[in-house]
Amino acid sequence: MSRTTVLIVAAGKGERTGRAGPKQYESLAGQPMLRRAVEAFSGWPVRVVIGPGQESFYQAAMGLDAPAPIIGGARRQDSVRLGLEALADGAPDFVLIHDAARPLVSRAVIERTIAALEAGAAGAVPMLAVADTLRRQEGGRWVTVPREGLQRAQTPQGFRYG
Repeated sequence: MSRTTVLIVAAGKGERTGRAGPKQYESLAGQPMLRRAVEAFSGWPVRVVIGPGQESFYQAAMGLDAPAPIIGGARRQDSVRLGLEALADGAPDFVLIHDAARPLVSRAVIERTIAALEAGAAGAVPMLAVADTLRRQEGGRWVTVPREGLQRAQTPQGFRYG
């Protein structure tokens, strides 16, 4: 059985939401989204990457006995890199990157992502077909974008740690 570690990226500022704090710490049905995201991965080692200065939000969401978070960077890619670097000492076989703001990920999606890696894939990304009508502005007019061949990338996104 492979060793898989989960990095939950929770370093965003939530500026687009217009709320006082980052959305990953907002409550969803009485529980912070971050905690729901962490609990979705019960049974796997989970590390959480938070933004600089978010320690009090993290402790309020996860409780005082929660493992110490990893402090992320200015951009998502910086936070993911810092999270991956923090795993170096006990390097897993695979790593899953998941967004804290997507707390309702199903066990089936998680298990299928890991199964793809265990079957030999270098990386795995859950995808959903685009069902909505898409429009793009061209020359001052809105034109419909064909949905054929379009997919929405989801998380967790997994790959071989090495």
